[in-house]
Amino acid sequence: MPEYKAPLKDIQFVLDEMLHSEQHYQSLPGCEEATPDMVAAILEEGAKFAERVLAPLNQVGDREGCQLTDGEVKTPTGFKEAYQQFVEGGWPSLAHDPEWGGQGLPESIGIVLNEMVGSANWSWSMYPGLSHGAMNTIEAHGTEAQKQTYLTRLISGEWTGTMCLTESHCGTDLGMLKTKAEPQADGSYKISGTKIFISAGEHDMADNIVHIVLARLPDAPQGTKGISLFIVPKFLPNSDGNVGERNNLSCGSLEHKMGIHGNATCVMNFDGATGYLIGPENKGLNCMFTFMNTARLGTALQGLAHAEWGYQNSLAYARDRLQMRALNGPACPDKPADPIIVHPDVRRMLLTQKAFAEGGRALIYYCAQLVDRVNLTTDSDERQQADTQLAFLTPIAKAFLTETGFESANLGLQIFGGHGYISEWGMEQNVRDSRISMLYEGTTGIQALDLLGRKVLMTQGESLKSFTKVVHKFCQSQAENRAMQEFISPLARLNKEWGDLTTRIGMKAMMNREEVGAASVDYLMYSGYATMAYLWARMAVTAQQKLDAGEGDRSFYQAKLKTARFYFERILPRTKTLEATIDSGADNLLAMDEAEFSC
Repeated sequence: MPEYKAPLKDIQFVLDEMLHSEQHYQSLPGCEEATPDMVAAILEEGAKFAERVLAPLNQVGDREGCQLTDGEVKTPTGFKEAYQQFVEGGWPSLAHDPEWGGQGLPESIGIVLNEMVGSANWSWSMYPGLSHGAMNTIEAHGTEAQKQTYLTRLISGEWTGTMCLTESHCGTDLGMLKTKAEPQADGSYKISGTKIFISAGEHDMADNIVHIVLARLPDAPQGTKGISLFIVPKFLPNSDGNVGERNNLSCGSLEHKMGIHGNATCVMNFDGATGYLIGPENKGLNCMFTFMNTARLGTALQGLAHAEWGYQNSLAYARDRLQMRALNGPACPDKPADPIIVHPDVRRMLLTQKAFAEGGRALIYYCAQLVDRVNLTTDSDERQQADTQLAFLTPIAKAFLTETGFESANLGLQIFGGHGYISEWGMEQNVRDSRISMLYEGTTGIQALDLLGRKVLMTQGESLKSFTKVVHKFCQSQAENRAMQEFISPLARLNKEWGDLTTRIGMKAMMNREEVGAASVDYLMYSGYATMAYLWARMAVTAQQKLDAGEGDRSFYQAKLKTARFYFERILPRTKTLEATIDSGADNLLAMDEAEFSC
């Protein structure tokens, strides 16, 4: 039976020791009460819920899936009861505005809770996870009345939310969507159309489901400039705000999927459903990006979740499984064979998982602190700097961490050997569940175009510089630290090469714009490895400082240094191959005629 144990020691290392969360919270208005003791208490309780309630339901959800009967979806055994416990514990309201019923804690604390919940049971976590984006969208763009009616109940967890974007014919190209919104005399709209791939679109876990829907007004311009955003609830609220009559929308079918079986992925039919405009007419895509950016960081968490879960269960298996002898002689002569953790190739896989899980945690928590600054700081310059850096790092976090999360999940299956292919161990479920993360909220290719095309080249590299300056200053601060040069010197060199590589791409793109598409995914992965190198160098410096001071768990800090060394020596060299493929240009991708593909 696979298990999950919240990695509280590593979580607190990143928060408290590497990112100095106490100083961070003290610098933000309204966060003064987020002391280390308070945060630790919250996380300990969150860990118990994740470990004891959600983790045992992970395989249950995979086996049972969701059942659709007469338009109603029944979630797997225990899911509804777990959600009731989640709401009773006040968890949905953790990082939201007290004006609307939230607890007022910073987003970075909520993200840690989301990591634990998602690692324990990703399918279950998607139900409250989608609500989080709906809350942010309504809070940012809704009217006071909409906030009072919908936001308060989303924050309490009484109701859940979804995002209804794509349709069968348009995929990522939302400019092609056909869902219509007809204005009504009372100021509402009649929404008609079909949306697909709607996670948590229908279920039995909450009293109401608030759909955030993209649709077109009758006189709207074509393309993305003619899209508006609407609130379309499953049940229309009464005058007192409580659930009233059923709206004209339904779940037409459930998708038959590779993984995340415990979450209802729905085809949603809107048949003249009553909806309410949120934000300005024809500006729906702009408003929806509030939702999308939240969802992209949430999906980055999924990459971390599958890496962490895969590592924990791979490590336990590798310590127990006896196979062959160590090449230098028996490691356990009293046993019939040695545990497979003694073999170098098994250690390669375990260390890769460990490096990606712990590095991914550092990246997400770093981004979460940027979110805090964007949301809460009163310094306009600081907010702008944080927003620019967050915009740059979001596509990297989403795409890079989901790619490495899938790699880690596959390595977990490999460590188990044939047993990994068998359902009872959970490793093949982890692979299946993780695969979707590279597709939704924008595929790796879409994230890569966003990063290289919009965030880097369209800003003449200013977005990139917002981060590389941070890396440069860190390297300067450690220039005299001889013990850390094995990390600092290659990081400083890579940081400069990153800028040079970007310039070369930009020069080629001036002659042939297809060079952007040809380079984009490799550039994103290069950027991911470089970003994670900075974070591993910071973790190494922090660990060495603790060792020098004789503080804390010596073996924990030594393991940090050794994992950092593994990352720099075994993982980071992947950037050399990526640089070569980027420099090879677009010609080797575009030279073949379309007809030649079938030859």
